Formats: sequence, structure tokens, C-alpha cells
Amino acid sequence: AKEDKKEIVASAVKANLEKVIALKADLVLVSGFTDPQDIETLRKFGIKVEVFQSPKSFQEICGQFIRLGKLIGKEERARRIVLESEQKIKNISSRIKWEKKPRMFFQIGANPLFSVLPNTFMDDYMNFLGAENIAKTLKRGSVSREFVIAQNPDYIFIVTMGIVGKEEKDTWGRYSQLMASRKKQIHIIESDIACQPTPITFVQTMEVLEKIINK
Repeated sequence: AKEDKKEIVASAVKANLEKVIALKADLVLVSGFTDPQDIETLRKFGIKVEVFQSPKSFQEICGQFIRLGKLIGKEERARRIVLESEQKIKNISSRIKWEKKPRMFFQIGANPLFSVLPNTFMDDYMNFLGAENIAKTLKRGSVSREFVIAQNPDYIFIVTMGIVGKEEKDTWGRYSQLMASRKKQIHIIESDIACQPTPITFVQTMEVLEKIINK
């Protein structure tokens, strides 16, 4: 919207209802975090509202993408993109070879530390790589450095942007007892692609990960 110089009337969780209603939108897409009362208000004004929950897997990402394609009259194109993305993921997975299944820590942000949890679409990065998520038994994403050190991952991926990622990489690098530190397998992954649940950005992230692993 910023690049197109269009007015921004909502975030992922909150919309400016007056502006949305005034614009007479044909379709409003909202996340599962949107206030149900806001959704009801928009519907009372005759506006079509579609709720998209946070996808829990690459498969759900693809399903939602096709659903969006249907809503905007681009179903055929959406299905084509999904098929291409699925094939690319299969190809990447087939090129990843391990002697021993590696253990990975995907860190989201810092202070506090958060880990990618199982049953999330970002956990599928590790699944398709044939790796084990060190947080596979956790119910909450908040973790301590002591937890990560005890789990001793082979790879640490820091999903963030800017100076925070560099600082976190340097911090983990000082823990010489970590396998990831000793093998120099601490990497920064740009959150603007890794955290965006679309088939295209999922593939882009997998391509980045493959390049790191197979270099």
C-alpha cells in the first residue's frame, strides 16, 4: 500500500472501521486476531468479510492461497502458483542429504527469545529440511538461552531484521560449547520473507535455507 501510495486503513489486527465503511469495500480480509465485534460491524454495513486464521502448515498456506484466489477471481492462477511451489519444495527436500538428522533452533526476535513451535507453518521449514526442531515438545514459544544451550542445536537460524539479528548472532557465537557456534552454523534469515505465509515466500525461504545447508 505504501509503494502504491494508497491509504492504509488497517493493520493485521485492527481496522479503521469508519474509513473502511466509507470506502465501500467489496471485500475485507481479516486475520483470526481481529475483534469479532469489528467483523460484525462491517457485515452489518453489507461488507463481505472473510477471516483467515494463522496457517499451521505449508499445506494450510496453499489452501488459503487458493481460497483467496477464488475470492478475487484468480483461482486458476492461484492453483498454478501452488502447484509450482509444491514442486519446488519437493525438489529442495530431495537435494538435502544428511548423514545424521540435525537439530535446529529457529529463533524469532529477541528479548525475550522466542522459538518456532511445532504445528506452525514455520516448523515446516525444518520438516521439509529433514531436521528436528529443538522446541518440538514445547507448548509456549518463550525460551531461555539456558534451554537452547542444553539442547545444543547443530544450526541456529535467527529470524529477524536489522541490528538485532547481528547482535543475536554475535551473542550465540560466544557460546563455544554450542555445536552451532563451533561449526559456524548461526545464520540470520530475513523475517520479511520467512514470516509471510504465502507459497512464494515459503519457497524463497526454503531456497535460502538450502543454500546455507549445501554451501
